Amino acid sequence: MKLNVAQGTALSIGAVLGTGVISMPALAAGVAGPSSLVAWAALILLSAPLAWTFAALGARHPDGGGVSTYVRLAFGPRAAAAVGWCFYFAVPLGAPAAAAFAGNYVADVVGGGRRTVLLTFLGIVGLVFVMNWFGLRVSGRVQLWLTGALAILLLVTVATALPHARWANLQPFAPHGWAGIGAAAAVLVWGFAGWEAVSSLSPDYRNPRRDVPRATAIAVAVVGVLYLAVAATSVLVLGPGLGDSPAPLADLLAVGVGGPVRAVTAVVAVLLTIGAVNAYLAGASRLGAALARDGALPAKVFGTQRRSLTFVLVASLGAVTLPVALQTSMLLVTGCFTLVYVLGTAAALRLLPPGASRRWAGVAFVAVLGLLLLTGPPALLSLVVAAGAVAYQAWRARSSAKSAIPSSISSGSTAPKPNTKPACEVA
Repeated sequence: MKLNVAQGTALSIGAVLGTGVISMPALAAGVAGPSSLVAWAALILLSAPLAWTFAALGARHPDGGGVSTYVRLAFGPRAAAAVGWCFYFAVPLGAPAAAAFAGNYVADVVGGGRRTVLLTFLGIVGLVFVMNWFGLRVSGRVQLWLTGALAILLLVTVATALPHARWANLQPFAPHGWAGIGAAAAVLVWGFAGWEAVSSLSPDYRNPRRDVPRATAIAVAVVGVLYLAVAATSVLVLGPGLGDSPAPLADLLAVGVGGPVRAVTAVVAVLLTIGAVNAYLAGASRLGAALARDGALPAKVFGTQRRSLTFVLVASLGAVTLPVALQTSMLLVTGCFTLVYVLGTAAALRLLPPGASRRWAGVAFVAVLGLLLLTGPPALLSLVVAAGAVAYQAWRARSSAKSAIPSSISSGSTAPKPNTKPACEVA
């Protein structure tokens, strides 16, 4: 069944509007204070050229491989493998961070602090692992219902809490200096990751050239309004205490509605996180197996979906034990996503014809390159991962060439056959 504009818009919104919104207003305010609103506005403005770039690529080159396909077309298989590695190895770091958002809401209701957060993580990741091991999936329809429930929760939260806003809470506007805006923007990339999914969905539209740009434009507007409304309401209502809040949506609802709303938001946070982590692990299990199939990862470790899934689980359990703050974990993940965007927009500059779309791609390329720099030292992980992908491909090519020499001599051939197997096209 092909997608129409309404269905494509819903899926695009669902790909971007995820778990981060339940905690990102507090995280951004913690590093920038009220001036974090400038970072929110900047990321929303950046979403327009970034989403439009991927929509233009999807409309011109409809393919489920998404960014990896475009990078392969523009720069070859090694660069495409780097995209796959950046996505794949970001998942074990991203799953604990996403689960921590929900864990903070659970701890806000039942207490227990760090122990409750850890137990929530183990429960969510364990459940999702078992589901994926036995081939059970949270359906796309359920994912959309969860996203719809989140959107309704956000609207109710804003509508009921906004009457309690105080303009005085905007002062001091930049308590951590103007550099804090850049730091907040780097954190907020987490909440805007997902626009690359627009291009991956392009083959499923009835008319990609016509419908992908329309759905993308509507999705950008809806996501932008929801994010900015929640961020502004959080700052204006909760004031200086926002940066220390583990459950800002629950605090806002408590102000606006009262009653047992904290338990409701905790349940929504957990359900939303189960859906998001399921999407992470399900996608990663397929991606790892695809990378191994195409020679971008060792087949003995990643060669099947279950092997790939097991690696992600073990790596996630290892990541949660690292003495790394939540904000740093997010920056490590967003650094990987941002490098993917850098490569994707660079590919657009080569693949798109001269005109408005290429100019928008240029704007997006400069913006995401700036975001990668703003990420700071955590961005080095993305460069290490990409370099690892290229180095592994080079090592594998040399090994294949050496092993091919004896067989070519014995068969009387003067040169080995070139490897024409396509590189990974899954991201």
